[in-house]
Amino acid sequence: MRVIDSADAAAAGAAAAAVREGLLVVLPTDTVYGLGADPREEAAVDRLLTAKGRGRDKPSPVLVASLGQAEGLVERIPDAAAALMRAHWPGALTLVLPARQLGWDLGETNGTVALRMPGHPVALSLLRRTGPLAVSSANLTGRPPATSVAQAREQLGEAVSVYLDGGECRGGAPSTIVGFDGARIRLYREGAVSRSDLSLVGEVAG
Repeated sequence: MRVIDSADAAAAGAAAAAVREGLLVVLPTDTVYGLGADPREEAAVDRLLTAKGRGRDKPSPVLVASLGQAEGLVERIPDAAAALMRAHWPGALTLVLPARQLGWDLGETNGTVALRMPGHPVALSLLRRTGPLAVSSANLTGRPPATSVAQAREQLGEAVSVYLDGGECRGGAPSTIVGFDGARIRLYREGAVSRSDLSLVGEVAG
């Protein structure tokens, strides 16, 4: 287990190497610290769920560094989703979209993938190196999300190979989660992006 200052020139490389080995990393995001794993590796995703004490019925979202990464993971991006990406990415907005046949096993996703582009330079730097990552909040299930590396270490300990210390995350409202029913936006969880913000793009249900 290593804790590395994210300002260290070797930090992103060390975290990316751990991901390639199927190990877990903790990284700062624009909301809270995240626990990341390679979504292509079933064993790595199992490690993530086990570390959190989380079941397969709550699959992890996938973080991306670019629209191009997102397009490679989904069957299609509805017009309303594309408009929300332009307006709120990078940022605290998660979009649930039909997934391509990728051979990934993130849990019980019902053929979808939940995508977000975080607005944090450390997270984006790592994602450019690794490609998309399965990332959940860096805490034990039922405990408050970690806004510092110390809080993440206290909860996850040796289960994580590399902790990237990017200082205190701002916390606050979690990401808003939406899906799409034709042209309509289906609101699953209201968070940092408000319902009124969503309604500027299209009709909001739920």
